[in-house]
Amino acid sequence: MSLTSAATLATLDRTGPRRITDLAAVEGVTQPAMTALVRVMEESGLVERRGDASDKRVTLVCLTEAGASYVRTRRQAGVHAFERLIGELTGDEVEALVAALPALKHLAELESQDREGPKQ
Repeated sequence: MSLTSAATLATLDRTGPRRITDLAAVEGVTQPAMTALVRVMEESGLVERRGDASDKRVTLVCLTEAGASYVRTRRQAGVHAFERLIGELTGDEVEALVAALPALKHLAELESQDREGPKQ
């Protein structure tokens, strides 16, 4: 799976259903590229398109259970990789990492806000 596909699934997991135009803007690709990407992920059973109850002209892209499961599995793999790597650090390095956690959390929040863009 491409990084853009994985990032799009993660965005949908974090933010809920989105328009293709919003996903394209958040992921930094063109609308035609996102349309093609969504089509491939839809064919793979990772996302589905649904109408927007508040605006019948709008189609939203939503995660399927398979898509949500994929995102959870990737995140868990990342957690395990960090656990293994942190286990190789010295005590002083672990302390330095713990001291940096508030700043890292703030960076993640800023990045998330930037990537989410306008909500629907």
